[in-house]
Amino acid sequence: MMMDNKNEEFPIVDEQGNILGAITRGHAHDGCKILHPVVHLHVFNSKGELYLQHRPAWKDIQPDKWDTACGGHVDLGESVEQALHREVREELGITDFQPESLGHYVFESKREKELVYVHRCVYDGEVNPSQDELDGGRFWTKDEILENIGKGAFTPNFENEYQKFFYNENSTLQVESLGYNSGKNN
Repeated sequence: MMMDNKNEEFPIVDEQGNILGAITRGHAHDGCKILHPVVHLHVFNSKGELYLQHRPAWKDIQPDKWDTACGGHVDLGESVEQALHREVREELGITDFQPESLGHYVFESKREKELVYVHRCVYDGEVNPSQDELDGGRFWTKDEILENIGKGAFTPNFENEYQKFFYNENSTLQVESLGYNSGKNN
């Protein structure tokens, strides 16, 4: 069975992203709640569907759930941009994408505390999910996502991010700036 490398080192950061020190993956996920940075990429296709990865059962955080297309830790000595491109290449096999930064926020669970740098892109090429890191993935329609929110299919972090960045209080997809019709009545 695969396992995450518990000795891998991540930077410790403050809420502005300033590096304060280093922490191992094992310690970062042991409930100490020391803030460390991660990157997320939401991959839309031109039809407005959103690609989600399926997390393998062996993952130490949120196993066997659907999650953001790509997510991973920023390694010690690596920039956010370097981490994003590395993770997207490793997890999805994508190298030719143009990420748009949506901002960052602090996410806290029972086991960890992350400074999440959120990005999105439109990508119509082939997605090749890593057989070593993921248990597959697929594009989801807006309706499929909304039908499954709150039912345990998705990670809590994905549900929070999806609602925060892509929907307003009227549940209208906020993707006009991505350059395609979101299906809203005009």
